[in-house]
Amino acid sequence: MNKQKDYIRLIDRLYKDLYKDKQVLHHGKGNEYDKFNNIKNYLEKLEDIHNKVKEKSKHIEYLKKCYYEKYVIKKENIPQSYYEKQKELALERGFGHVEITDEMKKELEKEVIENQKKSIDNWLDYFLSDDAKVYPFWAKYWAFQGMLKIGKYDKEKQVFYKRSEHTVSPFCDLNREALSKSIDMIIKAMNKEEIDDKDLEGLVRVGSFPKIYTYILTKVLSNNKNIIKRNIGKWVKYNRGSNHMPLVNSLQGYNTGWCTAGEDTAKNQLSNGDFYVYYTLDEKDEYKVPRIAIRMEGNKIGEIRGVAENQNIESEMEEVVEEKIKDFPDKEEYYKKVNDMKKLTKIYKKHKNKEELTKEELTFLYEINDKIYGFGYRKDPRIKEIKNERNNKRKDLSNIFNCEERQIALNKEEINEDTIYYYGDLDLSHLTNAEGLKLPQNIGGSLYLSGLTSAEGLKLPQSISGDLDLNSLTSAKGLVLPQSIGDSLFLGSLTNAEGLVLPQRVGGDLDLSYLTSAEGLVLPQRVSGYLDLNSLTSAKGIKLPQSIGGSLYLSSLTSAEGLILPQSVGGYLYLSSLTSAEGLKLPQNIGGYLYLNSLTSAEGLVLPQRVGGYLDLSSLTSAEGLIIPEPLTYTIHMKGFKITPENVEQYRKSKSK
Repeated sequence: MNKQKDYIRLIDRLYKDLYKDKQVLHHGKGNEYDKFNNIKNYLEKLEDIHNKVKEKSKHIEYLKKCYYEKYVIKKENIPQSYYEKQKELALERGFGHVEITDEMKKELEKEVIENQKKSIDNWLDYFLSDDAKVYPFWAKYWAFQGMLKIGKYDKEKQVFYKRSEHTVSPFCDLNREALSKSIDMIIKAMNKEEIDDKDLEGLVRVGSFPKIYTYILTKVLSNNKNIIKRNIGKWVKYNRGSNHMPLVNSLQGYNTGWCTAGEDTAKNQLSNGDFYVYYTLDEKDEYKVPRIAIRMEGNKIGEIRGVAENQNIESEMEEVVEEKIKDFPDKEEYYKKVNDMKKLTKIYKKHKNKEELTKEELTFLYEINDKIYGFGYRKDPRIKEIKNERNNKRKDLSNIFNCEERQIALNKEEINEDTIYYYGDLDLSHLTNAEGLKLPQNIGGSLYLSGLTSAEGLKLPQSISGDLDLNSLTSAKGLVLPQSIGDSLFLGSLTNAEGLVLPQRVGGDLDLSYLTSAEGLVLPQRVSGYLDLNSLTSAKGIKLPQSIGGSLYLSSLTSAEGLILPQSVGGYLYLSSLTSAEGLKLPQNIGGYLYLNSLTSAEGLVLPQRVGGYLDLSSLTSAEGLIIPEPLTYTIHMKGFKITPENVEQYRKSKSK
């Protein structure tokens, strides 16, 4: 409780009068003078909201909009000096004396706002990802609120400018290594641990995230200036459960950007699996320069990271990764990433040498048949760079689709009956019926038809590279889906599967949350995002995909009869209504939480080897009959008590007596 009070005191001291904020009072259910409970309850409520929201991409987008509304600059707050500066820049670049018209002003406003949204997305995406679940929520709140006060970074002075409501620059860049170390330091302060660096200790005592982050970031960047990279290297394995400090120390001063450079993060990661680092020779011929990291989660690869932009793998390291992952059981998933990066590297070199790209290479570059997957947390920047530097996208795309250039549409106004391919998103969510609707044969972005309640007269494209939103469709009658959907498919209002034929693969989420009967339904072999079947009460006749990259929602199932779960679930698994484990065979690996909170008996229940969050068995009053994995790497919540990796041995001894 004292530690809890310490972090609440820190939040209260840094963000004065937070406890009296309307939202805090509302969510905290406190009164204006109850500081401790107001802030405590508010943070707990926020954490609960974020945990629920991050499971569904459409909910994440809604959450982001709330953040944009609160923190992104309003167009009326963009100062006149910004427009004057644009006039100066135009003059300096040789465009003469340019007057800022109303149209130009709108474009500049849009650019400022979009840049701020994208920069705040970097932080939100990371904090909502599994990579950041090692941090306590209060620390994420502390860091995020501090980040909001940071403006542009001055490399010469090595300081960030302060933000105000009139600041037009994007929010500061996210350096995961610097962030991880900043959170490490503030947690050490909460735990009353010693900090070796006296300058840093003084900053931590004050508790300001901007000052701590600036200090650590400056140190990380300056330490990286003289690193010489050579490609001869060797792998070092850090065993699961081993001391994390050798791993942490080996990353210091190399600006990998890996959050593993933080002590708490490394400790958490090593508690879940082995960790491999590929070190290349430094100027003293010692294997010390970290270039590749492979983090394991149990027997599975959790992630592979490099030191190129956005933590992608450097092109010269691709073969090293390919050779290494032959040792792992889930290598197939990563072979695609290796092959994609090899292809992209070849295309990048040809592009830089001004060589012609083949039709197959263009098809790959424009991600016509499949997404390009890399090892970083964002798209490989070379994709955008190549496409931006190609002079004639229309020519490229007409080459891919064997059509005339006039049949390629680069904006909505160009779409007509002859359009073969539309390059971008198409938002037609205002339509309530498909009467007279002529769509392109292929769409290179997302198609939003969320207002349609009937598929009558609807002829969809053959392929869609992004999302397909048909969230108001109440019947699949007459619906012919595209052969290929690159991202998510939203069919959240369908109540039965009659006439529904799904693509073999969905590249993102599949929302069938209102489906009450799965009779006759053939699901895709793989769903890369979440699969929502939350209204199904019976598993009869359903064959689930072999692999689900995100969460699996089966919260209304009351019996496991006929249920064959995927071999692996990358996110949460919701089986919240099961009262008996009879016939239940769980996956060995679950990336998030596992909800079995209605089970009244553990008889016949075989637990997974790995659960990324915790296991909710909150209706069980006894663990009798429960076979606990060895070693236990997650927490099991039961009614009135919990079994953790720390107390499991004590629990086993008590049972043996």
